Amino acid sequence: MEMDKKERDSLVVRTSITGIIANLVLAAFKFFAGLMAHSMAIQADAINNMSDAASSIVTIVGTKLAAKPADKKHPFGYGRMEYLSSMVIGTLVLFAGLHPLRDAVKAIFNPGTLPDYSHITLLVVSGAVIVKILIGRLFVSTGKKTNSDALVNSGKDALFDSILSASTLVGAAVYLILGVSVEPYVAVLISLFIIKAGIEMLFETVSKLLGESGDFEKAEEIKKTIMAFEGVEGVYDMVLNNYGPDAFSGSVHIAVPDTYSAWDIDDLIRDIQVKVYHEHKVILNAVGVYSINTKDPFYAKAEDKVISIVKENEFVRQIHGFHMNRERKTIRFDVVISFDAKDRVAVYNEIYSQVQKAFPDYTVQMALDTDYFES
Repeated sequence: MEMDKKERDSLVVRTSITGIIANLVLAAFKFFAGLMAHSMAIQADAINNMSDAASSIVTIVGTKLAAKPADKKHPFGYGRMEYLSSMVIGTLVLFAGLHPLRDAVKAIFNPGTLPDYSHITLLVVSGAVIVKILIGRLFVSTGKKTNSDALVNSGKDALFDSILSASTLVGAAVYLILGVSVEPYVAVLISLFIIKAGIEMLFETVSKLLGESGDFEKAEEIKKTIMAFEGVEGVYDMVLNNYGPDAFSGSVHIAVPDTYSAWDIDDLIRDIQVKVYHEHKVILNAVGVYSINTKDPFYAKAEDKVISIVKENEFVRQIHGFHMNRERKTIRFDVVISFDAKDRVAVYNEIYSQVQKAFPDYTVQMALDTDYFES
């Protein structure tokens, strides 16, 4: 059973508040322990916890802003604010790694006071490892459940942090057993991991804002729903625009027999729009129609010939929307060429010339189409 938007937002906020409290407590204990032990690595870890708390605050703000209803200026709503909040989190994580990295590099060339680990220090760091694992798992599971990139990013960061916190224990063990301080090197390691995580978060979110290829499984489910309607013989050209987590609108083309009246088609389109929204929470703003010839065998033979020509090319994924007008001497159809092709335009030109050669008396109008859900 899917949760409604209000329940989802409430769960995201509650989880984020849990993260804020936990990270602030961890930061305070780690910073105190780091000062007492003269441990640069533990202090760097404490700064990282502060950035995690800030990330949770950003998640809450982003969720609240994304919940604003659509208005005249933003008719598609504010759902993408959650993606922007994910970018802010990535930036915070990135800078949380840069500051301690600078100090750690300085310490490598100009060693300062040696660390002085106590049982309390090691106990604090050990407890922090366990807490961060629990926070990370909570955030990732809740993020996946609510489709919140910001929570998933924060959760992954927390799981990274547990590994980095454990590395401070390894550094302490090396010093206590061998008498060799590897504090600055551990701090550098922690910083580099934090920076890497921040960069990956930023690239992942920017990719979504730019517009990624669609969710293949979601598209296939919607196609199955539409194909189940009587009279629908094909579903093509599906486009889904993402305006935030679980906020989709788009368009699609359906193929129906040419015997359908305008009234029949209108009824069919309305039924499809209602069912797709209720079952998949996707608003189909437009449903275009391709007619399938059922009356003249001449058209069917011509279509079969075109299909056989087009399908000979290994990079053709689909041909649809075939239409032939014997009076105007025109042939029109769409062809989907895979992105695996080195030069899609070259493939298009090759197919076009082959079809035109097969039908010299006709004007061929071939549209280069894109499958936004290519698997």
